[in-house]
Amino acid sequence: MALTGRTALVAALCSLVVLVAPRPGVAVLAAALLLAVLIAADLAAAGAVRTLRFRRDGDHVVRLGRTATVGLVVENPGRRRVRAVIRDAWPPSARPSPRTHQVTVPPGGRRRLVTTLAPVRRGDREAVAVTVRSFGPLGLAARQGTHQVPWTVRVVPPFHSRRHLPSRLARLRELEGGNPVLVRGQGTEFDSLREYVVGDDVRSIDWRATARRGDVMVRTWRPERDRRVVIVLDTGRTSAGRLGVNPGGAGPSGWPRLDWSMDAALLLAALAARAGDRVDVLAYDRAVRAWLSGVARTELLSAMVNAFAPLEPELVETDFAGMAATVLARAKRRCLVVLLTDLNAAALEEGLFPVLPSLSARHLVLVAAARDSRVADLAALRVDAESVYDAAAAERHIGERRAVTARLRRLGVEVVDALPEDLAPALADAYLALKAAGRL
Repeated sequence: MALTGRTALVAALCSLVVLVAPRPGVAVLAAALLLAVLIAADLAAAGAVRTLRFRRDGDHVVRLGRTATVGLVVENPGRRRVRAVIRDAWPPSARPSPRTHQVTVPPGGRRRLVTTLAPVRRGDREAVAVTVRSFGPLGLAARQGTHQVPWTVRVVPPFHSRRHLPSRLARLRELEGGNPVLVRGQGTEFDSLREYVVGDDVRSIDWRATARRGDVMVRTWRPERDRRVVIVLDTGRTSAGRLGVNPGGAGPSGWPRLDWSMDAALLLAALAARAGDRVDVLAYDRAVRAWLSGVARTELLSAMVNAFAPLEPELVETDFAGMAATVLARAKRRCLVVLLTDLNAAALEEGLFPVLPSLSARHLVLVAAARDSRVADLAALRVDAESVYDAAAAERHIGERRAVTARLRRLGVEVVDALPEDLAPALADAYLALKAAGRL
């Protein structure tokens, strides 16, 4: 049972009567009894809430930054009209609107209520409960009940870097000879024969074909297909830091590093799949958080966004030794291993560098990381003593990052270090460069 503000107003009016009554005690008792009778009568006339039936419909999946609609159908099997306020409760990060619904359901009737969700975080957002307050005709009291009506909306990564895919696919078609422009002398898979033109690599001359045709013939090559790309997401503590600005414009300022890594991984996977390569995905910190392997190219992006949706950064140090062992155990043949992490000097010094030789001996390793643009801003601002100290700390961080990058490259590791907004296209460009050079 719940009392309304109208009940408080009636009680206040009764108190005025008490003030002028010759016998205040009797007046108080009479007013209280009258109010109690009115409340009881109003409560008895209110429609039942326990017998109401609910069912849901609507969206199960939504991209972060977009809205989802979830319908709630209310059925009244009773013989009394239900005039109620219904609160369809969702987690705050789901941003439900409206929060409450006013509805009147006639006997044997039904009504459909619609709640719009504008989530600001990835993951599964589950409906908490449906609370109903059914008011009587006087509006003094209401019957209240809570119903569990389960529904889950999965919020998947938005894939903002999709806009870079057409330009990278055009470059890929040039590499593969799909466009009139053919990149000559690159790759290791034979494509076709054609006549020699000035500027061709003489090492590409096919002497047997030249002898048969009477003209100098050269082989053209194309980038290898059916190679394997293993994308590894570091979900340890360094992936929790927020960088850049939120591309969707909603929620807290900046995305976690893990979300930028996911966006880059999606663009790379889409490009590699169109290039004919096999893509596997591993998310790891101290245990395997997600693993995708053997997914059809047409279903790869859908599988990735569903696997990425519930992932959250774990506030633990990443076990790079375990990560490397997992990659070596699951990738027996040589492949491209793309590690999306942070170029944190302390974390890599103790974790990645000791195991890197064993990993790079069997695979081509590419480390990609998003750097914080605010560090460069701090290094450039030197207007007072405090900002000078900040600039010194920023310069030290930049120097450590450059040293880590140089050390990785000396070990034969490719490195992509870019601003968060540029990480996805920069990683795609690095992949295409490796493809063009025939290193995959």
